[in-house]
Amino acid sequence: MQNEIPSYINFDKPILSEHSISETSVVQDRGICSMQIILTWSEEKTLVPLWAPKLSSRAVPACQSNQFLGPEGHVDIELIDESANRYSVHFPMAGFYLWPVTGLGFLVTAPVTVRIAFDSWGQHLDLKLQHEKQWVVAGPLFDVSVEPEGVITEIHLPHIISLPANEVDISWFHVAHFKDEGMVLERPARVEPFYAVLENPSFSLMGILLRIVSGTGVSVPITSTALIYYHFHPEDTKFHLYLIPSDSSLIKAIDDEEAKFHGVRLQTSPPVDPLNFGSRYIVSGSAHLEIMPQELKLSYRSPGETQVFSKVFAGRIKEPIVLEVTEKRHKTLVWRTLVKPVELQFQAASAPPALSVVAFMKEHRRHLQARLGDLNGILDDLQDNEVLTEEEKELVQQSPTQQRKNETLLKMVERKGPQALEILFKSLNQRDPYLMSYLSQQSL
Repeated sequence: MQNEIPSYINFDKPILSEHSISETSVVQDRGICSMQIILTWSEEKTLVPLWAPKLSSRAVPACQSNQFLGPEGHVDIELIDESANRYSVHFPMAGFYLWPVTGLGFLVTAPVTVRIAFDSWGQHLDLKLQHEKQWVVAGPLFDVSVEPEGVITEIHLPHIISLPANEVDISWFHVAHFKDEGMVLERPARVEPFYAVLENPSFSLMGILLRIVSGTGVSVPITSTALIYYHFHPEDTKFHLYLIPSDSSLIKAIDDEEAKFHGVRLQTSPPVDPLNFGSRYIVSGSAHLEIMPQELKLSYRSPGETQVFSKVFAGRIKEPIVLEVTEKRHKTLVWRTLVKPVELQFQAASAPPALSVVAFMKEHRRHLQARLGDLNGILDDLQDNEVLTEEEKELVQQSPTQQRKNETLLKMVERKGPQALEILFKSLNQRDPYLMSYLSQQSL
């Protein structure tokens, strides 16, 4: 895994040139990102500095997801801590560097090493504060540090607010720094579509918040994305449909969660028009589909929280199916996609097998250690199947606490290999079906 960022990030990021607004769709597949440029003529003033011509619409090179685009081409990123999503990159010369799959950019005057980590708003921003002060989370939260200091003159922080829009006052934008003394707010030097700029920045845990004046009743338009994950089953094909803000950290969290249970993301386009925070959307589709829930509320949930999605049950798919998302209040169609059986046949052929017993037991080991109750029947089953001896059974029973009993049992069985784990798995399903049902639901 070293030197490779997992193929989870998919972030729609425009690159704006001096004579055009270029909407750039960044699509990642197995670690490769490509950019497709759609140009519309505009008489707007220059929206990116003239020092970034190689990132304009004239030529956009193909890039790996673990690379920045710099003044002389690609710059590799190193994954230094997978569990903390922490990366390191060294910029070898002065210029502007852009991480296309996140929208994060730096203008530097000399060589510098930057360390970047994704973090969760929910762990740092008080939800009560969000409600009372009308704060809206407007982009990913990054933990950034640099060495040496003083050579980065600008940082471009991505945001999800859809600009330009008459309803949004750019003075509402604030960059939140989380420090030892608490949350410190800073006004950005300027706000552009899809990113805000801090000049001569100080670095910390930082991200963009939008402060809405209480009582204005303004709906905040945001860029958003729809994600569909396909779960193969021969009798009843299932999809998970998410409607979320276009925040790379959210997409990462969902990709990671779905990957645990072999959900395969299908290629789809995001909604064409911006959607609104707090609005409700109806999921519908072909007549035979079962959809639960049918209504989704567009909100920001931190990556550490459970993300809301609709389950779509399609049975045995023999004909193409249609999925649609409609804004509830005005009944406006905001998104539509078509899924054909041939797409799913290809995915099923390449999909990994269902979660194995060994993988299941490993994934839920901490829950089992904490939640297993009466072990007498389970120990009898393991002894009857010659997994445990009488002496081993007594050793488990002699442990002073229930959690120690559980830990001792799990260690013993794990040492005996996959077949022993399968016998334990079968016994748990018979002896403690509620716990196993709960754990299985966590795997869906």
